[in-house]
Amino acid sequence: QVQLVESGGGLVQPGESLTLSCVASGFTLEDYDIGWNRQLPGGERETVSCISMSDGMTSYLDSVKGRFTITRDNAKRTIYLQMDSLKPEDTAVYYCARGSCDGIYTFWGQGTQVTVSS
Repeated sequence: QVQLVESGGGLVQPGESLTLSCVASGFTLEDYDIGWNRQLPGGERETVSCISMSDGMTSYLDSVKGRFTITRDNAKRTIYLQMDSLKPEDTAVYYCARGSCDGIYTFWGQGTQVTVSS
């Protein structure tokens, strides 16, 4: 069955880095885009970054450009989100999701908590 399993969240101080991983199984990777989305403490959900699993094209939320990098390893069926220079406002539950980089996601992982606090 389709699965997306995130890992790598945790508690870090402002300015530090974290790398999130999303392992995908149960479907043909190249048929989809994978997005990293986050749900902020107030409940708002936003797409942080997205990558095409077929051609590797990427997109980013303006507030994370230059700090976050999304990459893929199709052989390992894993999508990464490298997060540098983390800020308290990056605190959220981060989810990877399968769908389209135009914002339509039809399957979500269980999420991993990222907390940025001094």
